[in-house]
Amino acid sequence: MPVEMRMWRIDGNEPKPLTTSVLPAEKDLHEFLKRDPSLLGERLLVIGSEVITPYGPRLDLLAIDADGNLNLLELKRDKTPREVVAQVLDYGSWASTLSRDDIIDIATKHLDQPFEAAFEDVFGSAPPDELNGDLSLTIVAAELDASSERIVNYLRDFGVPVNAVFFSYLEDDGRRYLARSWLTASDDETPTAATGNKKSKRAAWNGKDWYISFSGGERVWDDARQFGFVSGGGGKMWSQDMRALPTGARIWVNVPPMRYVAVGRVLAPATRFEVAEVRVDDAWAPLATQNLEGVYSSDPTRDDDFAEWVVPVEWIDARPLEAGFWEKGMFASQHSACKLRQEFTLGRLADHFNIDDGE
Repeated sequence: MPVEMRMWRIDGNEPKPLTTSVLPAEKDLHEFLKRDPSLLGERLLVIGSEVITPYGPRLDLLAIDADGNLNLLELKRDKTPREVVAQVLDYGSWASTLSRDDIIDIATKHLDQPFEAAFEDVFGSAPPDELNGDLSLTIVAAELDASSERIVNYLRDFGVPVNAVFFSYLEDDGRRYLARSWLTASDDETPTAATGNKKSKRAAWNGKDWYISFSGGERVWDDARQFGFVSGGGGKMWSQDMRALPTGARIWVNVPPMRYVAVGRVLAPATRFEVAEVRVDDAWAPLATQNLEGVYSSDPTRDDDFAEWVVPVEWIDARPLEAGFWEKGMFASQHSACKLRQEFTLGRLADHFNIDDGE
C-alpha cells in the first residue's frame, strides 16, 4: 500500500492532526532540494539543475556525495508511475557513463566557484580521485502511490539502486512544515550500481607528479629546504610511501596544516636516515652529519617499517613556511607520498610557482 505521512500536535493530552496541504507549486520542492539537499538526510552537493541529457528530457537535480558518488533526483510531477521510473532509469544509464571530466564540466556550469572549492565547502575535504564509482537514483514525490511503490521495490530486489522519497507539506496555525519519508530505509542492503569503466571515473595521472606531506615527529621544514630532502617514516604506511618515490619524480611539498611550500625533483631512491646522503656544495654528503634543527630517527636496530626514510631532492622552488600557498579545494592527504592526480591542484600550483609543464 502507498506510504502516507501524518503528523499530530499534542495540545495538553489531546492529539490534533496537522492539515496536509498541497505545495503551492511543485517547483517549490525542486527549489527546496536545490538550496538544501540535506533535506534528503545526508550531505550532498548539488552540481546540476535541469541538466541537459542526450536523450531530450532534463534531469531535475544531479548531486554528489562525500565519496564522489552521483545522486540523481527526479521529481514525479504529473508523470505516471511507469513514466517516472522509466525516466529515472534512462537518466541512470546516461549518468553511469559520465567520466570525471564530464562531471566537473556539468558542475562548472552550475556552481559559482570551482568544483573542488565547492566540494570542500560542503564536505570539508578535496574531492576523491575517483568520481562516479557508484550511483543512486531517487524519485521525489509529494505522495507515493501503490504502483510506484511496487515497481521500486521490485527493481531493488534485483539490485537496482533506486529509491523513492516523498514530502508532505503541512500547515498549522500559520506555520508551514515539510515532512520526509523514504520508501526504503537508507541502510537497506540493496547493492549500489556498478558504473561501467572505472578508469574514466578516476583522475588521470600524468606519470610524473607526486604529493609529499612533510610533517610529523620532530621534522623541521627548514632542514629539508636547506639540505634538499624530504623524509617520512615511523610506520609501515609512511615508510612505504617514501620508498615508492621514483628517481626523477616531480614532487610538490605540503607542510600541514595545508600549505604548499616547494616543488622539486627526486635525485635518488629513499634510504634510511643513518646512511642517507644529500647534495651539499655540488657533492654528496651524509645527512646525519649536517647541522639539523630537527630530530630524525637514526636507530640502526629499528625495523625498516618504522625507520626514517630520506629522499634527496633538487629544489626547483622551495619557500619558507610563512610563504606557503593554499586554496580551498586543493588536494591533501595523510600519506607521506602519493601520486598527485588532481588537475585543479596541479594547475594552481603551476601558476603559483611559475612552473612550465616541461620543467
